[in-house]
Amino acid sequence: MTAYTATERRSHLLAGASHGGAYNVINLTATIELAVSTLGSTFTIGYVPSNARLLGSSRLYSDTLGGSSTLDLGIGAVKGNLVNADDPNGLSAGHDVSSALSDALVVAAADMGKPAWDFVASETVDPGGMVRVYGTVTGASTTVIGTITTEMNYVVD
Repeated sequence: MTAYTATERRSHLLAGASHGGAYNVINLTATIELAVSTLGSTFTIGYVPSNARLLGSSRLYSDTLGGSSTLDLGIGAVKGNLVNADDPNGLSAGHDVSSALSDALVVAAADMGKPAWDFVASETVDPGGMVRVYGTVTGASTTVIGTITTEMNYVVD
């Protein structure tokens, strides 16, 4: 039998909270009607605080978008607040949207609970403010119009 040790992530600010120190989960849900898009096209899903801890319950859904198209999800700067370049596949990469996609994880298990800014390659400190969550069409152009829905669940310390 293997023994595992868990590390609890809890803000010191919640110690005296009347709700037992539980986090308030915030949801950003965006549904986007994506036109036939060329390879490399981007679209904004929404904005979250840079210190938002992204949860494993965040999901991605899509209609059949055709071709051999895939979708990457990334984090980008707002008003130049990131030191490093936007990371177009920082959240997740290679979602196959050539056929309908249902209930795909946005955040890998190893990355659940990381703050949004930490998904940007080489970023070492929280820049503060908001960051942009966006998608990029990769693999190939889409061949039909379709809907993409993203549910981003997060907590803020």
